[in-house]
Amino acid sequence: MQEQLWFTALLNAAIGKPVNAAMQALPAAFHPANPQAPITNYVAMQVLVVAALIVIFLLIRSRLSVEKPGPLQHIAEMLDQFVNGQCGDIIGDHYERFIPLLTAIFVFVLFSNLLGIIPGFESPTADVRVPLGLAVVSFVYYNLHGLRKNGPIGYFKHFLGPIWWMAPLMLIIEIFSHFARILSLTVRLWANIFAGDLVTLAFFSMVPLLLPVLFNLLHIFVAILQAYVFMLLTIIYLSGAVAESH
Repeated sequence: MQEQLWFTALLNAAIGKPVNAAMQALPAAFHPANPQAPITNYVAMQVLVVAALIVIFLLIRSRLSVEKPGPLQHIAEMLDQFVNGQCGDIIGDHYERFIPLLTAIFVFVLFSNLLGIIPGFESPTADVRVPLGLAVVSFVYYNLHGLRKNGPIGYFKHFLGPIWWMAPLMLIIEIFSHFARILSLTVRLWANIFAGDLVTLAFFSMVPLLLPVLFNLLHIFVAILQAYVFMLLTIIYLSGAVAESH
């Protein structure tokens, strides 16, 4: 059984009983492996990331200023401009409706990736279930917007290709291709963060000075890059889904 982190133990002590009672009311597949500690590390780390993001955005909201913007506001504005720029370049017109979710995906993945660097915590994205959940959200989101923009018939034409006599083959290829995106998003994020956490932990155990710092810097770079790649791929999938059929 996985050892509980201190924050996980704190959550289980505070709300473990009602969480267990709620999970016991669900089908057997959802029952916790350990009823005494139903909240696992990866769930606790996600709670911590979400709580930290809420606090940060509340601080930014409470200190908004046109005349004297603070450091947090500058960072938030840079982030907003960055996401807007990526969406504008790839999706084109009417991209604004996608900004909130894409920004949320980017900052959640980024903070989750970086959390494992702090001693006593783990990256929730190092557990395959978290990247899988994010990939499913991305998959459902871009397909729903494709249906909204083009309608069922128009969106279905995306899967048939431009040559009518190849439509049956293209339909099969496109369906497999779209579902493969879930696997691609999941494995890319999970494998990079999981491997980074393992390498950092191994070098901290063997050589506690200097060398782990270099690997931590590399891990920070990978964490930022993977958060960007996950958001970028979601933007690309959105761009294809909401494109006009021709």
